Amino acid sequence: MPCNSMRLPNQTTAERVTEVRKAVTVIDRLVAARTVTVKVGPQGAVTFIGIPDSDRARMTDACIYRMITRSGTAAAKMALARAEQLAGRSVNKSVVAQGVHSHDGGTTWHAKG
Repeated sequence: MPCNSMRLPNQTTAERVTEVRKAVTVIDRLVAARTVTVKVGPQGAVTFIGIPDSDRARMTDACIYRMITRSGTAAAKMALARAEQLAGRSVNKSVVAQGVHSHDGGTTWHAKG
């Protein structure tokens, strides 16, 4: 999975998988508790606002979205659905896969790169 490819020098794939799983568990709880805000952009991209760098583990918003939709808690998935409802649109998985992202909490959106 692409989430596992952002390894540190000398970090094994197994170590990265463990790191990602731990980070997703923490981020899932933060999203479920509404400590982290989810925002859906006008093109259907998604961003997570308020994740401390120490908890992010070099994971992109796209990776976090994929992991939560695949194995997240019901509360975190409800937070994603709430963000879609507030935005008036669903997350567009194609746009997420293309790498559209935001570095400023969803004020501006950028293509991959």
